[in-house]
Amino acid sequence: MKGIVFTEFLELVEDKFGLEMVDRIIENADLPSNGVYTSVGTYSFAEMLQLLQNLSSYTNISTDDLLQVYAEHFFSVIETSYPGLLATYKDPIEMLSSIENHIHVEVMKIYPDAELPTFVIEEKGEGYLKMIYKSSRAMYRFGLGLMNKTFEHFNATANIEFEKIKEDGTEVRFIIHQQ
Repeated sequence: MKGIVFTEFLELVEDKFGLEMVDRIIENADLPSNGVYTSVGTYSFAEMLQLLQNLSSYTNISTDDLLQVYAEHFFSVIETSYPGLLATYKDPIEMLSSIENHIHVEVMKIYPDAELPTFVIEEKGEGYLKMIYKSSRAMYRFGLGLMNKTFEHFNATANIEFEKIKEDGTEVRFIIHQQ
């Protein structure tokens, strides 16, 4: 997992819960990196999972809810760092439907060893999108948070539902209706 995911997560934790919480979740985890991350480094997903689980246990906020809030924070990083990428789209459905064939292609140019989820478009229509998320990491709630912020970015709203195809969250269907 790319280091920027870790550095931004720890920044969010510091902003929302304070530096002491950052220290606490790192100190109470068994991290090969010792909690030292660079944005361009690559680290084990197991480390992110430990940090999330520790934060969840100290805040009584579910890891799913934490992932979704983190994704909403991470979208602002995308807006700031890659405004040209977002500017190529006219509406949120167009952008979301191009995750696999355009956005992930661009991400791989910047981070060639990134391990990205797969998004398969099942149906697309005017203001409607049905797609399947696939990832061994089961971070579909991170995807949901990014989708929510995508609509906000375009000053639009949507009803986004999801259903787990696999109970462990490694395969999830998103059904999106723009309002």
